[in-house]
Amino acid sequence: MTQFNDRERAFESKFAHDEEMKFRMIARRNRLLGEWAARKMGLSAEETVTYAKDVIRADFEEAGDEDVIRKVLGDLTAAGVDSDESRIRDALGHKLVEAKRQVIQQSNL
Repeated sequence: MTQFNDRERAFESKFAHDEEMKFRMIARRNRLLGEWAARKMGLSAEETVTYAKDVIRADFEEAGDEDVIRKVLGDLTAAGVDSDESRIRDALGHKLVEAKRQVIQQSNL
């Protein structure tokens, strides 16, 4: 029975690790998206940091990416930046690739 328990613990440990990595990648993606949007809006370095944190927090409103897209699109529109949902979704995809690379690289150090 010990072998079964060891195997079960290993699967649970791997699942927990995978979920943590996924969370870190999504948070990093949202920060990168916030920085991208802040540059488009012409925010200062200090404002960019604050805005990126706001984008990360926006992801906790509901499951999925719609809350983040809605926030960024609304903020870009309010700032007078020409943008639409498809551009933000494209940026979100590109930022996810970048975030995955950064998190994996960071975890290998």
